[in-house]
Amino acid sequence: MTGAIIAFLCLLLGLFLQKQPNLPLDKITKWVNAYLLNIVLPALALLYIPQIDPGWDLLLPISAAWFTFLLSWLIFGTIGKILKWDNQTTGCLVIVSGLANTSFLGFPVVEALYGKEALPIALLIDQGGSFLLVSSLSILVGSIYSHKEGNLSSIPMKILKFPPFGFLLATIAMSILGWKTPEFLIPIVTLIGKTMAPMAIFAIGLKFSLDFDSLSSRFYWFGMGYRLLLAPIMVWLIYRNFIPENSLEFKVTVLESAMAPMITGSIVAIQYDLRPKLATLLAGLGIPISIVTIMIWYYFLG
Repeated sequence: MTGAIIAFLCLLLGLFLQKQPNLPLDKITKWVNAYLLNIVLPALALLYIPQIDPGWDLLLPISAAWFTFLLSWLIFGTIGKILKWDNQTTGCLVIVSGLANTSFLGFPVVEALYGKEALPIALLIDQGGSFLLVSSLSILVGSIYSHKEGNLSSIPMKILKFPPFGFLLATIAMSILGWKTPEFLIPIVTLIGKTMAPMAIFAIGLKFSLDFDSLSSRFYWFGMGYRLLLAPIMVWLIYRNFIPENSLEFKVTVLESAMAPMITGSIVAIQYDLRPKLATLLAGLGIPISIVTIMIWYYFLG
């Protein structure tokens, strides 16, 4: 409850600062985004990834996040080409709609509906799925769809120079080799990691604006329709063939895929200038809307 109150206050602060005429909002937004991407994400990688013990039994729940992101890329990439959308719109929808809010929203919802025994499953989906994706493929998508010169040879170097990706590779290697994060670093990265939700919400507040044109935009409803309806439907249809339908693992996997768009995904989209207004609207307004669809999925799953 305390975390939710702090996050709400950070949202109000962002909205308040947005209305102040003499503040350098672009600089503030740039600093906040840089902090989230270059400091918080690497800290979270050090905190969580080395603790994951690689095993085949983990792949099914984790793969659901990868499946829905790649499906988002396939669908919006194809539709964007057919309907001749601009690259910024396509890239925004691929990233923001392709990533679910499996931690900030997912953890408390899963715990409230299924109890603490469901949290390890949710953690795996988030850290092995959403977190790895936002630190890797989302950067690739952002680099591709924000690229204006037509020379794609610089994209691999842009990805390699992106701090979260380097830390991601290092922590994956640590996990494979069985190396744990040094104990003296745990309190530090834990403290930094706790700032993720409030700072991300603050960043949303700095950019968030609600108007009829935005809500009536077909792009907004394409993104929300995919994230809240099509993605979990596809996970339910496919994964019930591999995981028992009445199992906690299956229910958590489907429910996590039904969460609102990931806030950090919208930060990546903003960083690459992929329709920032659409990105913030999808992530910000997606949370209250998703509460309704999440409850529908909960009762549907039993």
